[in-house]
Amino acid sequence: MPDGVSYTKLEPGEQFQLLRRELEVSSFGLNLVTLRPRQRGRVHRHERQEEVYLVLEGELTLVFEDEERVLGQGELARVGPEVRRQIVNRSDAPTVLLAIGGSGEHKGRDGRAWGSWDEGGEGRPPQEIPQPEDLPAP
Repeated sequence: MPDGVSYTKLEPGEQFQLLRRELEVSSFGLNLVTLRPRQRGRVHRHERQEEVYLVLEGELTLVFEDEERVLGQGELARVGPEVRRQIVNRSDAPTVLLAIGGSGEHKGRDGRAWGSWDEGGEGRPPQEIPQPEDLPAP
């Protein structure tokens, strides 16, 4: 495995799977959260970190001071750091979600791309490299 690459597997079950730690991510938070039926998380907010919640299974209810919103599988929500929130599973089935958090300004595109593995040099901005052809059908 090349330096700078790590792998893990999503393992729903425990309330928190600390993906950030497992993958050695240093620039943002990443957790798999599993809520049992009718389980709630703490009411919380952050000082600097905004969070994105992506529902992988079940339904997530995001509760705020004066409202709440139900998200289904495949839906996402971004919550600013200063907003107090609570994650709740009001259903009779488990809810599984990714919680992604970060702070600081996004620096924009910093990627470099190459047309093939044989191409050397510093690469070019990705938008200057055409997408490769699809793999042939089996």
